[in-house]
Amino acid sequence: MGLSDWPPSERPREKLLRNGARSLTDGELLAVLLGQGTAREDALQLSHRLLRTCGDLSRVLTASPTILKQSPGLGPARIARIKAALESGRRHLEAPVPHRGALSAPEDAVRFFRARLADLPHEVFSCLFLDTRHRLIRYEELFRGTVDGAAVYPREVLKRALHHNAAAVIFGHNHPSGVSEPSEADRGITLKLGRALALVDIRLLDHLVVTRDGHVSLAERGWI
Repeated sequence: MGLSDWPPSERPREKLLRNGARSLTDGELLAVLLGQGTAREDALQLSHRLLRTCGDLSRVLTASPTILKQSPGLGPARIARIKAALESGRRHLEAPVPHRGALSAPEDAVRFFRARLADLPHEVFSCLFLDTRHRLIRYEELFRGTVDGAAVYPREVLKRALHHNAAAVIFGHNHPSGVSEPSEADRGITLKLGRALALVDIRLLDHLVVTRDGHVSLAERGWI
């Protein structure tokens, strides 16, 4: 029996339109994204199998196309939908929205950086440029590196902050190793950047090191 044969009140798409996307389980949400199932599985069964195979929704969305195509029922069209959904969410987070609320808690920035950086195989140093009310002006990836680190140049960071007329910034970078503990180099560049920004009255609010499973805030450690 396909999803079209289900009672309307139980179909994921109708449930989403009636009650909102937050009312859906991970399996139901993925089923809506995939659109339809196969001759052997409906979309919800296919979604649940993907979740069991990958571990959770985040891992389904971030799995490489090479991994996804090994799963029966996933062809180029469905894989493209999955990757497009992930990138759409990331770009929504990055978009400068004038009426967006301020980043009111460290967890707001943590969620942002983890969504964008946690699954990358290489290290990326990025920045949230904020206005005087701590609302997002722009998110930018500033430097890319290997799993061993990324070279960070204070002059370039300062130039971008002045370009955006930022009043405050939050830095974030990922540790592809999965270990979120900041290195001595992380602490050193944070101090250097903080001093450079202070010269032009731009506040460094935090520097977050993120991984898939955790994060460390240098501000919470008292290192800013």
